[in-house]
Amino acid sequence: MKLSKIELETVEYLRTPAAIRQKCDRLFNLAVEDKLRYFRVDLTQLDKAANYAIETTREQYPDFNIPFHSRWRHFEVGNVPRLAEFDAALTEFSLIEQAKIKFDLAIVSVLLDAGAGADWQYCEPETKLIYRRSEGLAVASFRMFCQGVFSSDSDFPGQADSQGLSQLTVEKLAAGFQVSPDNPLISLSGRLELLQRLGNTICQHPRLFGSENPRPGNLVKYLLDTRSSGSNTIKAAEVLSAVLTGFGEIWPGRYAIGSVNLGDVWPHPALQGENLGAELVPFHKLSQWLTYSLFEPLQKLGLEVVGLDELTGLAEYRNGGFCLDIGLLQAKDLAIFEASYLPGSEIIVEWRSLTVNLLDKIADSIREKLHLNSTELPLVKILQGGTWAAGRKIAAELRTGGVPPIQIKSDGTVF
Repeated sequence: MKLSKIELETVEYLRTPAAIRQKCDRLFNLAVEDKLRYFRVDLTQLDKAANYAIETTREQYPDFNIPFHSRWRHFEVGNVPRLAEFDAALTEFSLIEQAKIKFDLAIVSVLLDAGAGADWQYCEPETKLIYRRSEGLAVASFRMFCQGVFSSDSDFPGQADSQGLSQLTVEKLAAGFQVSPDNPLISLSGRLELLQRLGNTICQHPRLFGSENPRPGNLVKYLLDTRSSGSNTIKAAEVLSAVLTGFGEIWPGRYAIGSVNLGDVWPHPALQGENLGAELVPFHKLSQWLTYSLFEPLQKLGLEVVGLDELTGLAEYRNGGFCLDIGLLQAKDLAIFEASYLPGSEIIVEWRSLTVNLLDKIADSIREKLHLNSTELPLVKILQGGTWAAGRKIAAELRTGGVPPIQIKSDGTVF
């Protein structure tokens, strides 16, 4: 079904980082006026939050040489040289093919990364080391990728291709994640369906993913081909746009405009209005984190990624938990901490919206304290060094098992 002009414009708008900020800012302004149902903000705690994030960053990166917040950090967990070994195995390929392989790995691994739950762990056979949560999911998906779990070509295991993804079975995925009755992983079926839809969806976009052997990694060639002639720069927002366009249909059916699935976009009743989609708040959390994870392979090709701070902070439970635990956000009713909520519930949409705005404010405060600008210390580095790590650290200080302050009923495709 063809979209009307207003529908098309609305979809395009909701896929922009500007829309994320504008919608989240509107809810933040309502929170400042104490007009939201679940949370109020206390900006007197901003200084404390910035100092805590700086302290956390210094613990990890004393020289402040902070890498991007991306999936590649998780592959390095335990000081095991997985990426060095991976790079060594890729030397027989051209630089562009190496980038395609890394895109395949990063894309599949990010899509498998939604919350694992507190009861799951992964014992890496190669090292006998045990990992949990995001690190465990990363190492497990890395090992599966290297074993060819996502490839349909036994002669070329180091890829994720349409056939390999669409024909993936729950048994193979469960074995790769070491799932058992004693080692349950939240929403294994949701993760499987996401990868199967990925395999089917990339066939529908030959311009983005190729027609002969559709692969997520073929997005590399599309991004190279769409640059201005002779340019060695690529805009961060353009990478996100390609991700949102190419992978939009993989998400479970939620809110749609016309025939277009909007993905990580949810309504909030405080934003009701006459315009189409007025009540909708986009976050695109996994898509933005995926985008952040594609920058390094592009940089290895000699490209400079510009406009990093056009993308937003990530509206997930570590950043959001940090804002709550440090006191920037305050729950109006403590009873909200006693239940769990679906991603589309008003309380979660409110929490995530305020988190996006506060991450920008924390970032500005950190830069001011360190006398750095956004080029020297972009948000993607502040997320890595500071807020995400700070969210995990403060959660461990406050609660057994380091669980987030608010519990989310995850379907394996949002957080």
